[in-house]
Amino acid sequence: MSIAFLDPGNIEADLQSGAAADYKLFWVLLWSTVLGLLVQRLAARIGTVTGQHLAEVCYSEYRPLPRTFLWLMMEVAIIGSDMQEVIGTAIAIFLLSNRTIPLWKGVLITIFDTFTFVFLDSYGLRKLELFFAFLIATMAFTFGFEFFLSRPEFGEIMEGIFVPMCSGCGKTELMQAIGIVGSCIMPHNLYLHSGLVKTRQVDRTRDESISEANFYYFIESGLALFVSFIINVFVMSVFAKGLYAKTNEDVVSYVKSINAIISFNLQNNTDAVDVDIYSGGAFLGCQFGMAALYIWAVGILAAGQSSTMCGCYSGQFTMEGMLNLKWRRWRRVLFTRSLALLPTLYVASFSTLDAFSGMNDMLNALMSLQLPFAVLPAIAFSSNTRIMGPFANGITNKIIAVLIFCLIVAINSAFVFAFVSTLSGVPSIVSVTIYGCIYIPVTLYLLLHTIAALTSTDSRLNSSQVW
Repeated sequence: MSIAFLDPGNIEADLQSGAAADYKLFWVLLWSTVLGLLVQRLAARIGTVTGQHLAEVCYSEYRPLPRTFLWLMMEVAIIGSDMQEVIGTAIAIFLLSNRTIPLWKGVLITIFDTFTFVFLDSYGLRKLELFFAFLIATMAFTFGFEFFLSRPEFGEIMEGIFVPMCSGCGKTELMQAIGIVGSCIMPHNLYLHSGLVKTRQVDRTRDESISEANFYYFIESGLALFVSFIINVFVMSVFAKGLYAKTNEDVVSYVKSINAIISFNLQNNTDAVDVDIYSGGAFLGCQFGMAALYIWAVGILAAGQSSTMCGCYSGQFTMEGMLNLKWRRWRRVLFTRSLALLPTLYVASFSTLDAFSGMNDMLNALMSLQLPFAVLPAIAFSSNTRIMGPFANGITNKIIAVLIFCLIVAINSAFVFAFVSTLSGVPSIVSVTIYGCIYIPVTLYLLLHTIAALTSTDSRLNSSQVW
């Protein structure tokens, strides 16, 4: 579950936030992780109490048409997440090969590494979890190495984490803060978490056993997200120390002064430095030597690889649950990865490195936009006494859930206004219009169902009351 907080999209949001806002947004990362934990708790409780994962409850509670569109929206989120994994892995291979393996070949290589995970999965979920733990440990070591190498100001880090202020911040810092929140709470991760808790044995005939399971799952999730928070802090700190208040011109001049052999692809202007996964690694290589670049690339590779199987499991849960359609796992992997490869391979082949790495920013925005399709069902079902019985949300949990959703709406509104203002060309406008025609009705349906669940005292509540 914690893997979704450490995918390449998160890493890019971290390094950009550090470069743009110094240590001022660390508290946003902290509270985004806390919000993510609270939302994950809702999903885990649904799986623990009902013995069904979130998508299976969607199948029994929602009508066929909105449920089908809900599945499509979740597939968009899962494919978008898989694209981030492809991008991160391809850039890592590009760096590790000393730029001899082009990006488009790195994209194609990701086809084979995906089936490696399917092979590992055949040995059982626990073995796969151990491998994921190894990948997380790899990220902790590699990004921790960069952290201690750069020696950021520990006092400023603590102040940034525990003092919720951002003095002198403007629109740039605001958008970075929004990006942090959007990258931390991943929609498909709720479906994944609710499914993973089903693999644990719980005596659902005894309320005491369910309460105990809920408690320990919450502790387990908290510890996992604490580790992910520390790793994200490592990344933000490194680039807050090294690139804050720097311009593209400053970085280009520095690279020339040391006769670096690493290309940056930065324009020589006075704009704030435009950093991404590739240029972040290149900067570390220039400042601390090539070993730092390779260690960074290994961390990015681990981030991309560890997220791959999460998308596979999430996709399988949503497809089997919402459509009652069972596929072999290798078919599910091939389906998701094939759809993710098409746009990434095109950009890798015919566009620039900056555009390829910059896709992560767009995909982070997409993840944020898809959040209602996971958060609203989680709130509705966990508040429904017919589904949850005595474990339904109380008034405090309902208020917290509503506040979280309001925050998501505010974040999405900011993203939409910022994105729409940049639209140009008929194809872009038509695509956004089609997307909106599906997005708005499905969101309204889920919202009405959630409002009914939050306000009704009738345990017989079902979707017929809101459709």
